Amino acid sequence: MDTAFLEQLFGLEGQVAVVTGGGGVLCGAMARALARVGACVAVLDLNVTAAQAIASEITAAGGEALAAQTNVLERTSLERALAAILERWGRLDILVNGAGGNRAQATTSAELSFFDLPEEAFREVLSLNLLGTVLPCQVFGRQMAAQGGGVILNIASVNGFRPLTEIPAYSTAKAAVSNFTQWLAVHMARHYSPRIRVNALAPGFVLTEQNRYLLIDVDGRLTPRAQAALAHTPLGRFGLPEDLLGAALWLVSPAAAFVQGTVVAVDGGFLAYGGV
Repeated sequence: MDTAFLEQLFGLEGQVAVVTGGGGVLCGAMARALARVGACVAVLDLNVTAAQAIASEITAAGGEALAAQTNVLERTSLERALAAILERWGRLDILVNGAGGNRAQATTSAELSFFDLPEEAFREVLSLNLLGTVLPCQVFGRQMAAQGGGVILNIASVNGFRPLTEIPAYSTAKAAVSNFTQWLAVHMARHYSPRIRVNALAPGFVLTEQNRYLLIDVDGRLTPRAQAALAHTPLGRFGLPEDLLGAALWLVSPAAAFVQGTVVAVDGGFLAYGGV
């Protein structure tokens, strides 16, 4: 195997990566993967204990990392994180926008109709997923514009292609993230530098703590919703965090140098299956 060739395509040695929501299951896995291919990783999360745990794992394995408590909905919080990153490493090369999620209060059910969804909960989900992507792109993207290069990877969802039942706020927000990704890719390349790339990753059904209440019942069995999801996923299983790493590393690496403004689905074939 030509390892030098693989390093040329996928190696990130010496680059600096920022991962928002980096204390979570999915983005924690991405943070560790970025470190394993040579990047210095800033793990940003509102839950600083979770962020520190991921950063400690990285440093224990011989990598470089820092943790910062960061609210992606507060510009000053993001700016403090950027200042810490620049003080430590002097630059920023990769931004993974992973902070997001749904809320049970913004999910329709037999007990809570669409007509009664609280405005506050709906707005919270929209803000977290959309503005929680836009604001980091503004703060960290400005640094990339000043440097004349960088890579932004937003985390969208298959909901952005095909809205799922019961989760109107989350589906709407993720569709907006996909659209914003395409807009920002054009804007950054045309107005600042063609060496700034912007793409998105759209996971399918990956079981996490955030969606467990929708997929696993109190007795630990698959809910009807989970059974329907698997029935429409040709690979016949839920995704694992590790299933996202190959596509994520490709999109932020030199191997994807001509990939711009695309949303890559990693969904076990969910979007390809029409149900017949």
